Amino acid sequence: GDKHLVAYVVCAPEAGSDDDDGGGLAGALRAHLGARLPDYMVPSAFVRLAALPLTPNGKLDRKALPAPADDAYARRSYEAPRGAVETALAQIWAELLG
Repeated sequence: GDKHLVAYVVCAPEAGSDDDDGGGLAGALRAHLGARLPDYMVPSAFVRLAALPLTPNGKLDRKALPAPADDAYARRSYEAPRGAVETALAQIWAELLG
């Protein structure tokens, strides 16, 4: 299967209400990390948790972490080619892919 970097986030109670779906938080975290890290190091999904699951020894229980829902993944909207080079590349790919 495909491997993805997933961030599990536990917020302080004052950071947001329980009614918040985390979309705004995920966008803010993604923007913050994207400005400071290379693209491959920015998580593709953010999952908000009330607390991290722990083993009886007090260590992180990785097997108990939930899989991210589809809406937790970053979605990019279509961006039109900018400039002559991007336009030429887009035309080449369009011809190759049909």
